[in-house]
Amino acid sequence: MPDSPTPPNNNEAFAAQGLAVLRELGIADDDSRVNPNGGAISLGHPLGMSGTRLVIAAMKETLKRAYDNSPVYKKKFDDAGVHPDDFQSLEDLAKFPFTSKSDLRDNYPFGMFSVPQEQIVRVHASSGTTGQPTVVGYTKQDIVTWSDIVARSLRAAGLTSKDTIQVSYGYGLFTGGLGAHYGVERLGATVIPMSRGQTERQAQLIHDFKPTALMVIPSYCLNIIEALEKKYGTAKDCSIKTGIFGAEPWTNAMRQEIEARLGVDALDIYGLSEVMGPGVAMECLESKDGPTIWEDHFFPEIINPETGEVLPDGELGELVFTTITKEGMPLIWKQGS
Repeated sequence: MPDSPTPPNNNEAFAAQGLAVLRELGIADDDSRVNPNGGAISLGHPLGMSGTRLVIAAMKETLKRAYDNSPVYKKKFDDAGVHPDDFQSLEDLAKFPFTSKSDLRDNYPFGMFSVPQEQIVRVHASSGTTGQPTVVGYTKQDIVTWSDIVARSLRAAGLTSKDTIQVSYGYGLFTGGLGAHYGVERLGATVIPMSRGQTERQAQLIHDFKPTALMVIPSYCLNIIEALEKKYGTAKDCSIKTGIFGAEPWTNAMRQEIEARLGVDALDIYGLSEVMGPGVAMECLESKDGPTIWEDHFFPEIINPETGEVLPDGELGELVFTTITKEGMPLIWKQGS
């Protein structure tokens, strides 16, 4: 990824995303599902596929993969009387059953995987503090996709290969540390794999290694700030200019406090372990008005949680995701997002 690429316009960005997703899915440029008059010729898209048609083609592959390879999804689809071939438009997604947290727990540990075990190269899991842990499996391509998404998120935060990024999310079964780590490397930046804890050492490394960005849980960032202030008198003069915060809710008041005391732009990164991990959505440096969902990989909808009805834009409801490109453990209409 170039250090300072020319910012693409929206049309070019869409074309690049579309081309990448189709090739990740193994869809040939001349595939019959790629409509040369699909509305994207004006975008300069080499495949001529509109945004909607792109999502439909990719999501149909996901539904087919889940049905063909996961006994859980096959039973859920059969019980609901639907088949992947029934999916012809985005509205047809409402015909398919939800995936709930209980589905993941009831099929612990590996029952939700949609590829043979030998294709799973990594597993992550929740802490299980509220019940049976939820386990997520990733193929080699899933790791590549995830790394690309996090790198894209970091670029949206204004970071480049010239940056040094201290990752202070926890490493291990939690997705935060390794998800961020691989994304930093994909960006070409220097990663400091600090992990969580050892607060005084966190402050020491910030002083000695001079990272330009910090990825950390926001509440723990306040502990790091206190350690910097105690050891060096102030945290505001340190090398960090960008903070990327996720893995827990935080308030605008906390954002303002972090920005004032640490002297950074504080940005929000969003993710769910079972959907992918950090990088499902990212707040852009230029706008700082909430995260943008990467809809070439994750299809979001707002539903009425009581009826399952998809709600129009602007209505309050429950956020659900369907993964578009995930191989190891695709999720269809994941509730509890």
